[in-house]
Amino acid sequence: MSPLSAKDRRIWAALLAAALVIGLAVWGMVLLSAPPAGGPATSVSPSAGAITGVPSSTGAPATATAPATTPPPPAERLPSPAPTAPPVVGPEPPVTPQPPPPQPPPAAPFPRALLGQDIEAIPGAGRVVALTFDAGANSAALPSILNTLARAGVPASFFLTGSWAAANPAGVSAIVASGHRVGNHSMTHPGFTGLSDAGIAAEIQGAQQAILAAGADPAPLFRFPFGERDARTIAAVNNLGYVPVRWTVDTLGWKGTSGGISAQQVADRVLAALRPGEIVLMHIGSNPDDGSTLDADALPHIIDRVRQAGYGFVTLDSLL
Repeated sequence: MSPLSAKDRRIWAALLAAALVIGLAVWGMVLLSAPPAGGPATSVSPSAGAITGVPSSTGAPATATAPATTPPPPAERLPSPAPTAPPVVGPEPPVTPQPPPPQPPPAAPFPRALLGQDIEAIPGAGRVVALTFDAGANSAALPSILNTLARAGVPASFFLTGSWAAANPAGVSAIVASGHRVGNHSMTHPGFTGLSDAGIAAEIQGAQQAILAAGADPAPLFRFPFGERDARTIAAVNNLGYVPVRWTVDTLGWKGTSGGISAQQVADRVLAALRPGEIVLMHIGSNPDDGSTLDADALPHIIDRVRQAGYGFVTLDSLL
């Protein structure tokens, strides 16, 4: 065999180097695919394809078939919400003003059970008497009456006309200062059944203003002049906030000695009518004919005899 030329040697050296590189590359791939020493073989479920990396019976690694790749299902797409129409904004409807709730009628300044009555006795008062004095003429007996009441410690009620209160402001002050009750007896002392409702209102309201101006408040006690009244006039008085108060007994002291009356008879009439809640009618003026003041003269005896009978004294506030 003839020696290789220099050119041939170079060709064979290049071929050997290429073969060496290819062999090393193949050997590296084998090493990378082999399982680690002592580790378990990696397997795939039979349903997924051939077993990968499990040694065959010949000791050579078995050829593995990659399982088919199933693309993931597309993401579920939710339906888009339906577009919402924007709210229609218009002018607000006009607000209808609501009427205010009905208000209850004002409370009467006296018990409703007294409506429609001209009271002749204090209901349910027990063994007490109310002494009352009307003032419409002069004030001749007022000092004597106030002194007697003060000495005996007895309260009383005085019904004043507006004209009397305007003419006797000092008398009004003396009555109030002594702790007695004041009532309304009209402005000019007319008979009420002949007055219209407007005339009744003028009499009562005029007297109220005059008495208030003199320093006393007469509401809600009222006494009809001459005791003259009917259902209409009583209702008219009630509507003006007053309760009419009549009497159980009239002493008739206003008739005077010229009328055949004495102080003894005055006291006897009071005792003869004595009953629980009795209302006694007397007057503070003198008789215009004889100048007598029989009610004032009889008053000390009346107080003594009433107390001896086991009765006390109250004002007409007991009605309220």
